[in-house]
Amino acid sequence: MPATRMSRTPLPGIGVRYDLTTREDRHLSVVAGRDGTRVLNTYSRDDPDECSLSVRLTPNESEALIDALMPSHHSPSLLSTTDLGLVAERIELGASALWNGRLLGDTRMRTETGVSIVAVLRRADAIPSPGPDFRLAGGDTLIVIGTREGVDAAALILERE
Repeated sequence: MPATRMSRTPLPGIGVRYDLTTREDRHLSVVAGRDGTRVLNTYSRDDPDECSLSVRLTPNESEALIDALMPSHHSPSLLSTTDLGLVAERIELGASALWNGRLLGDTRMRTETGVSIVAVLRRADAIPSPGPDFRLAGGDTLIVIGTREGVDAAALILERE
């Protein structure tokens, strides 16, 4: 029986696609949209390019499905950002982005969007709570938290070339 395989593909302007091939050689994918929606797809065993089922899930439906699959995934010490009207997302800074090599403070991210950058992932390192003097680099992944509108605005600012 083949091993379970998982891959992640960024979809610029859309979100991220996660592909899973199960031990039974079944192919599933989830497109995690920047708007909080999720699209769950299954593919034909005979033709891996033929989508046999596609289900669009709202954030609440996704949360309910997670609860069904992993009932203990919630820790009582963690805040659920969706319950607070907030979202947390990863935004990748492209190599050709305007902000590549510039200071985080130059983006005026919090002032312009109300979003907080809570960490930066760079290669194998995580930099928590970067200050305004933190120098951004292409390939950085910024972990941001804020309202849906704020996060969308932050993504537009960070994607500028």
